[in-house]
Amino acid sequence: MDQTRQRIIDAAVHLHGTVGPAETTIAGIAREAGTTRLTVYRHFADESAIFAACSAHWLSGQVPPHPDEWVEIMDPIERVRAGLTDLYRFYRDGGSMLTRIYRDLAALPAGHRHMIVERDRYHRDVLLGPFRAGAEDRRLPAVLAHAVSFGTWRSLCIDNKLSDSEAVEAMTALVAGTAAATQAAPDQEDREDTEASAPAG
Repeated sequence: MDQTRQRIIDAAVHLHGTVGPAETTIAGIAREAGTTRLTVYRHFADESAIFAACSAHWLSGQVPPHPDEWVEIMDPIERVRAGLTDLYRFYRDGGSMLTRIYRDLAALPAGHRHMIVERDRYHRDVLLGPFRAGAEDRRLPAVLAHAVSFGTWRSLCIDNKLSDSEAVEAMTALVAGTAAATQAAPDQEDREDTEASAPAG
């Protein structure tokens, strides 16, 4: 790879991970890379192209979550436990960068913002998959979306000092409790319907 291009990418990664994308400018990238704004634009057409290269470079040094492995687990609660363990490990490893990416989500190029939102939704949907009864209830998808959120991990593990494993168990218990409640609701409705249709006397 062209050395100047790599210096620009390294500068963007550094700034995204320190001041965050919202405060990262082309001028700042150029200064950090020891080059000029014109040179930056010679290598990258726009900020979206810089962000894409920065993201790819940063991710190449991470071990991303593997939802393709989660789907092999048929037990719903065990899938949640495994998925959250994988996600929270990724959040821990990339915490500094991810804190700034999620904080500045609204400032990201639209395509990249959409990709991050859809990725989080996909993680939720993979964990939701094996829950048959109750999956249509709004509560279970909402709780799973909360569980996979980077903000949830940060609140539990950074702000409140839980270990990753403690956070996984806390959120798995919340999901299990919600799943049990949503599965019990149709049974209660069936009983009420049966009682209402039973002959008097």
